[in-house]
Amino acid sequence: MDDQKKVTVQILNAFTENDQGGNPAGVVLDADALSHENKLAIAQKVGLSETAFVSSSKTADYKLDFYTPTKQIAHCGHATIATFSYLKQLGLLKGNSSSKETIDGNRKIEIQGDLAFMEQLAPKYVDPVERENDILNSLGLTKEDLRSNAPIQVVNTGNSFLLIPVKDVKTLEDITPHFDAIENISEVYDLIGYYVFTIDASAEIDATTRMFAPRYGILEEAATGMAAGPLASYLFDVLQLKQTTFKIQQGKYMSPPSSSALEVQLHVENEHITGLMVGGKGVVANELNIEI
Repeated sequence: MDDQKKVTVQILNAFTENDQGGNPAGVVLDADALSHENKLAIAQKVGLSETAFVSSSKTADYKLDFYTPTKQIAHCGHATIATFSYLKQLGLLKGNSSSKETIDGNRKIEIQGDLAFMEQLAPKYVDPVERENDILNSLGLTKEDLRSNAPIQVVNTGNSFLLIPVKDVKTLEDITPHFDAIENISEVYDLIGYYVFTIDASAEIDATTRMFAPRYGILEEAATGMAAGPLASYLFDVLQLKQTTFKIQQGKYMSPPSSSALEVQLHVENEHITGLMVGGKGVVANELNIEI
């Protein structure tokens, strides 16, 4: 058994709200010697929605590979925030600007105080109107449960999410997800998952959300950085909320609750979103030692 590798995995809660809640991600540093199969095996043993593997890069400060327990994905918001929060806490970041190489190109990273922010692209929209009834049925909703004058949209700022605006918090809380149906629709539109949201009346938060991604083995997730960018873009472009910073809460209505805080800063030129940054805080929660 000499060929066994011992790997240390840090578990960080990303997008914590007042240092509580958040979404746990695994972070493995010095992953240069790990193969694709190694990374998948580690992600399976860690058992979280995503684990980030950090290795050296010739084109950015760090190369990040993201794995769910079932497959590699191009981007993961909360695992990026976890990684760069951890690198900052270890004193490994020079200054407040950094960068990550991914299988989908390079992205900028910014550190603002205790928060790490990651770059996403300008939004692209797809109208799934022909499947609206199937989408509603997959959540146990009716047309009356939707916010008026707010269309269901597929939005992509790096990954595709289906944004579903419901009329109030009670509707959001009472959703009955039918995961097989959600997975089928997610396949049709090549989605990471559904991002169901309501506009929150509380002054501190612009929207409260729930995220379902059974296609990636995630029934419900506490914080999804790659979905927060699409939502802020939708709020700006579709609902015409003309502000450039949005605060989004997620995870409050999952079981068990794990309330998370995500901040999106839009870059806007001539009323058009040219890009955006999504940020939050990562807090170290645990350390695992895994043999593969």
